[in-house]
Amino acid sequence: MTSPADRIPAAPRIPVPSDPHRARKGMMWGSATLVIVVLHLLAIAGTDFDPALLVDGWQGMARFISDAFPPNLDWNEVIKPGLEATLVTLWIGLLGTTLSIPTALLLAVLASRTTSPHPLAYQASRAILSFFRAVPDIVFALIFVTAVGLGPFAGVLALICHNTGVMGKLWAESMEETDQGPQQALSTAGASRLQQITHGSLPLVIPQFVGLLLYRFDVNVRSSLVLGLVGAGGIGLLINQAIKSFQFDTMLTHIIIVLLLIIVVDQASGFIRRKLAV
Repeated sequence: MTSPADRIPAAPRIPVPSDPHRARKGMMWGSATLVIVVLHLLAIAGTDFDPALLVDGWQGMARFISDAFPPNLDWNEVIKPGLEATLVTLWIGLLGTTLSIPTALLLAVLASRTTSPHPLAYQASRAILSFFRAVPDIVFALIFVTAVGLGPFAGVLALICHNTGVMGKLWAESMEETDQGPQQALSTAGASRLQQITHGSLPLVIPQFVGLLLYRFDVNVRSSLVLGLVGAGGIGLLINQAIKSFQFDTMLTHIIIVLLLIIVVDQASGFIRRKLAV
């Protein structure tokens, strides 16, 4: 005998409708992947990217490395001048960072939508920051070398200009992302625009400002090495001279000194960040 449950007909299956948003998202990801692949193929063709050339040139690389080892550890001729030039490189990075603070802070306040007094000031400051950021620091160094001559002063001026553009943009974006409650409260209380900025906006972003400043100092120390290649002083100049004179063992010694400098700067920046986070 069949039970009453067996006599109940099964419910018909209802097909699940396809999700148009899911299909559209899949087409979007597929198109994006295709565009990325095409761009990479064009980039490979445009840059003559050929790993086989690197494999074929291993003998030249091996000869270069063999000429660099062992490093030249002569104190008077190599290490002492290298340490003195490294200190100059550190000073270039330090001054290029700190001396750009006033201009970067002013432009950041004007370039932030939450603190800019007028749309015209906002657009003008954004354009200035974009210009300083778009021109590489090495181009600024070449310009200032023709103006003030060879030496670290040209490197400091180049870093001040470029760092103003980068740091001003980062600071402006930090101010736009902060809570606007304190500034609005001061505005309601009748505070002036300057009072709203100094007492409402800036105190909230000081930790972010200091963190970004330390990051830029780290970057500027590395950049000052490259600036030395165009005559802006520092140990980069000694590395360039060693390469041009085929003294690869001396070059290696200077690179080791640079590595130690970068490690010290990284550790110091990390220590300060940890103290600020406490």
